[in-house]
Amino acid sequence: MNSSTRSKKIPLRQLIIFALLGVIMFLSKIVMEALPNIHLLGMLTITYTLVYRWRALIPIYIYVFLNGLFAGFNAWWVPYLYIWTILWAATMLLPKRMPKVAACIVYPLLCALHGLAFGVLYSPAQALMFGLNFQQMLVWIASGFGFDIIHCVGNFAVGFIIYPLSEVLRKLENRYR
Repeated sequence: MNSSTRSKKIPLRQLIIFALLGVIMFLSKIVMEALPNIHLLGMLTITYTLVYRWRALIPIYIYVFLNGLFAGFNAWWVPYLYIWTILWAATMLLPKRMPKVAACIVYPLLCALHGLAFGVLYSPAQALMFGLNFQQMLVWIASGFGFDIIHCVGNFAVGFIIYPLSEVLRKLENRYR
C-alpha cells in the first residue's frame, strides 16, 4: 500500500463520529415528526458538508439507511437516495471561505430553497415509479406545494444556526485531530 492510498483512509475515530452524526440526523427527524415538514435535516446536511466536505456523505447516507431500515425501504424512500445529495452538492459549490455576514444569509437561504424545492426534487422518482406523465407530475407537485412552503419556512428558521454550529464543529474537529 502506498502513501497516497493510506492518506485516503478514514480514521476509526472519524467513522465513529460520522455514525453518531448520522444517528443525530435520524433522531432529530423522529423527534420532530409531529411537525409537518419541519426538521433539522437540511441544516445538519449543510453543516456537516461545510465541516467535512465530501466525507459528509457518510453521515448523510447513514441517516438515509437508518430511515429506510426503521420506516421501510418503500417507494417514498427512493428519492432520499439523491435528494440529500443535491443539497450536499449545492453546499459544496459554495465558496469555502465565505465572509461571516454572507454565510449567515446564504446558508439559511440555501436551506430554505431546498425545502421549497423538495416536492420538485422528489417528483421525478415518484413519476417514474407510479407511471405519471409530465402533467400528472406537475399536479402532484402543485398538490404538495403548501407543504413545501412550510418546509421552506422551517428550513429558513433553523438555517440560522448553520454558521455557529459549523464553527463549533470545526473547533471540535481541530481540537481532537
